[in-house]
Amino acid sequence: MNYVNCKLCPRECGADRTAGKYGWCGCPDIALVAKTMLHKWEEPALAGNGGSGAVFFGGCTMKCCYCQNSKISRRPCGVPAASDQLRQIMEDLIARGAENIDLVSPTPYLPTILPALEPKLPVPVVCNCGGYERPETIRELEGKIDIYLPDLKYADDRLAAALSRVPDYFATATAAIREMVRQTGPVRWEGEKIVRGTIIRHLILPGFVENSLKVLDWIGETFAPGEVLVSLMRQYTPMPGLPAPLDRRITDEEYDAVLSWMYLNDLEGFTQEEDSADIGFIPDF
Repeated sequence: MNYVNCKLCPRECGADRTAGKYGWCGCPDIALVAKTMLHKWEEPALAGNGGSGAVFFGGCTMKCCYCQNSKISRRPCGVPAASDQLRQIMEDLIARGAENIDLVSPTPYLPTILPALEPKLPVPVVCNCGGYERPETIRELEGKIDIYLPDLKYADDRLAAALSRVPDYFATATAAIREMVRQTGPVRWEGEKIVRGTIIRHLILPGFVENSLKVLDWIGETFAPGEVLVSLMRQYTPMPGLPAPLDRRITDEEYDAVLSWMYLNDLEGFTQEEDSADIGFIPDF
């Protein structure tokens, strides 16, 4: 895995990042760490008492118009970190009580990240991503990642193209998620903590309930009950300047409709309270 003729993400732009070229994502060939923290607001089975040891990387392979992390995702930013420096960051988070190492939007920097994961860390490693991944890239993570935490944002590719500039989102993301589940197998718990498995996140968007129902249909049709967990998120917080219906939070009726559909599909996992849709829960970048 390298940065020459980069094909890490599904855009396969082919930029030679070792020669200082910037591809579609605009990321350099050394990891940019935008923020580290003990993240207490991840799913309870991940955050535990100590919090997830979150490492937020600058840049993203998607362009979601409603992104809550837009300060660090729209343009690559952060402190450059080589593999040995990343390893020290991870070990420092663990020393502070991190329940896991939570790699947030890591794909553009995997050639730098993967060496930092050797030897194996004493806590689970989480790959926290937008779901828009190449299955071939995910295969190269086998044995390095304990928990996959992908989004499955869209079943409607027209919506994906309009809101995130990814017209091939659904087929690409579902293929990647199948590979993630193949690697991890069913979710495995130790007490109240998840130590291995795949948790699929879905953020409900205001005005697009039908998209959410189709996402849940695919999960229910593809995986056996309990094989994966679903994290149904109602935390959508409108960013300034967005048009209707993205300029509002989701309604109780919208959330209840999607939640009911989740249970009708025999899906297990996590839900969120109404007060999760608050700008105060967005990390300060």
